[in-house]
Amino acid sequence: MRKRGLYLLLLLILFLISCIDKDVYQGNIDHNKNPEYVRYLYPYGNEIHDVVAKITLEMNSEVDAEKINADIPFLKYNKSWLFMLTQDDCKHGAYSTTWAAINGKPLSNNPDYYYNAEQLAVGDLPPDVFSFNKTLGSTDGTGREVRFAFTTTLIPEEPWMDAEANVNKGYTKDYYRFHMKSGLTWNNVSEMLAYGSGIAFHDVITKAVSREDSILKHYALSQQIILNKLSGRGCKTLAEPNGNKTYPRAALDYPAIQIMTAQNEVPPPELKRLYPFQVVSDLNKSMLQRAFYDSPYDIVSKIEAQLRKDKQEREAIHIGVHGTYVNFAQFLLWLNNTYGKEGDDSVWFPSLEEYYEYNYYRVHGTITKEVHDNIVQLTIFLPSAPYFYYPSTTVNLSGIKEEQIKSIVTNDAVTGLSYGSHEDGLMLNIDCRKFLAEHATHFVEKYELFRSSSNKNDARYFVNMLKESETKTKLLQRIE
Repeated sequence: MRKRGLYLLLLLILFLISCIDKDVYQGNIDHNKNPEYVRYLYPYGNEIHDVVAKITLEMNSEVDAEKINADIPFLKYNKSWLFMLTQDDCKHGAYSTTWAAINGKPLSNNPDYYYNAEQLAVGDLPPDVFSFNKTLGSTDGTGREVRFAFTTTLIPEEPWMDAEANVNKGYTKDYYRFHMKSGLTWNNVSEMLAYGSGIAFHDVITKAVSREDSILKHYALSQQIILNKLSGRGCKTLAEPNGNKTYPRAALDYPAIQIMTAQNEVPPPELKRLYPFQVVSDLNKSMLQRAFYDSPYDIVSKIEAQLRKDKQEREAIHIGVHGTYVNFAQFLLWLNNTYGKEGDDSVWFPSLEEYYEYNYYRVHGTITKEVHDNIVQLTIFLPSAPYFYYPSTTVNLSGIKEEQIKSIVTNDAVTGLSYGSHEDGLMLNIDCRKFLAEHATHFVEKYELFRSSSNKNDARYFVNMLKESETKTKLLQRIE
């Protein structure tokens, strides 16, 4: 009980220190441009697949080829433990609480108040909003921020996902426009995806929820809606709804679903406990265990129990939630301050999609090296499966120190790059998203339209993902 009390006191202190006044999303709108919300979608349907990344390292002196080995570690950025979060039921709070807390957006203490992407874009917000005044995440091991990313479930057949928000900035007679909606809208989902969130199937709209053929039919109908609404982005994950095992059994016959998560053991398929440093397969069609907790304190206890073990023996912490409120946002703040970028920086917190893809690249990818005098050339092949959208990985090079590097040059497939020392060698983080520069440009333009501190932080965050180039330099100049 004493330990629990100390944890709650710490959360309260962090909450009070981090809150700022109500004008958290105020800025200067350029009214000569269009100040209205404009839906943005990365061109997911045109993403690169089967990446061939080439990296040439010029060293200060000749190197010994026999001492240089390259591998992809079990967890990205060489983190020592894995945390994942799936939010069920396509809840409105996934946007205005979970996503908002992670990305430094406004929060409300009132459990009746929510907002949507259209309202956030122009600063039409609930009257009591505050902010943690920072984003939540870890680093990539070289000092660059990597924000937490979670998985939100979709119910594509529900017509309320097409709803549009009532934007009425300055109207204060009532605040009904901020009341909770039936669930996430496609506009909300689009914005969440742009920041790295993942998606998953959940409920489908059929009365025959005990029949696999019906579920299978509605998976295909839901997938087509998702593809149409999200610029060619498909869904490859399933978060089991309501403990109904018909869903995962049907998923075994639906090729698009490649990874699943559930909380109850009723095979088939077999429910697996995930130990990241023991994974040898690509996890295709696996159903990974998650858990729902009564309070954030119970999650903290689970984390602390795992971190007392050697990293090879640690189980992934994968939690499920439904509605989320300020208390859960405070837990995410605690995670950032304890194990994220403002703590010991040991946690990797990706969406289930991103973890699955990274592990797939680790298992199926290949790295070849050529060494000529003081030149080291790497060719990294990252084979893709359908609906892959995270062509990025970490590569460890032994036998090379950061201070030995004179220059690094990549081919055009590599759009993002960072590197730094790691143990007895070098860590390279490569990002091969085809439209990463265009993505960063979008956020710079968004800041130029609405010059809030939050939009500026976002613009800098996405531009910093790029490898060093003239494009990156020019974008940074536009922000400053």
